[in-house]
Amino acid sequence: MKQILKTLLVLPLLGILLTGCQNETPEPAQKAPAVPAPQAAPAKAAPQQAVAGQPGTVVETMDAAGYTYVQVDTGSEKIWAAAPKFSVKVGDDVIIPQGMPMENYHSKTLERDFDVVYFVDSVMVGGEMPAAAAPAGMPAGHPDTSGGGMPTASAPPSDMDFSDLTPAEGGKTIEQIFKGSADLKGQQVTVRGKVVKYNEQIMGKNWIHIQDGTGDLTVTTADKADIGDTVLISGMLETDKDFGYGYKYDVLVEEAKVKVE
Repeated sequence: MKQILKTLLVLPLLGILLTGCQNETPEPAQKAPAVPAPQAAPAKAAPQQAVAGQPGTVVETMDAAGYTYVQVDTGSEKIWAAAPKFSVKVGDDVIIPQGMPMENYHSKTLERDFDVVYFVDSVMVGGEMPAAAAPAGMPAGHPDTSGGGMPTASAPPSDMDFSDLTPAEGGKTIEQIFKGSADLKGQQVTVRGKVVKYNEQIMGKNWIHIQDGTGDLTVTTADKADIGDTVLISGMLETDKDFGYGYKYDVLVEEAKVKVE
């Protein structure tokens, strides 16, 4: 009987002790609410680049405030360009030279909004520059090959002297290139000359005219040069090259490497 009483007394005491222990057991630490990582600022759209030497066909045109606006279909997109007033009509083939974009442009005269208009010095129409426009775009005054044979040389700067030029080692003079063009077609040629004309980024190429005192040669290249530079040209000779838009060359050196000496 005494043993039973002891057991009855001990059991409540154990219950109290166990309850107390449970109350003192630390609760698991609550995780701090996750703070969302700061989102990166949206990347800014790359600014539109200057259009350079874009050929295409006029699909819309209008005059306003001394300017002619043309919408040109390049085959991959339609772009608007504007230049000092010139003669053009829908269907004409044109080349838009390099110009910078004017975004979200509003013409008060036309009462019209344009997403982008490229303002340029002039626009080539059918391979010809407007008579009043300053030389720009496709090389103006390129060699006249309409009669075949050697082209009529562009007049070099009056102070340009070719007497110090020597033919390139293993190369040819411009005169020799023209005379032997039938056999040289498709071959690499090397020639030394002086730059008399330079136009940058027309139809994705730089255009250089060089002379050596024997003739005038047109060269396309990714390299740069300044008028008056003595250069060593090495590139592929092409004949009867027709770019369209009124530009056809009997002899042309393409994709040339240009070393300024």
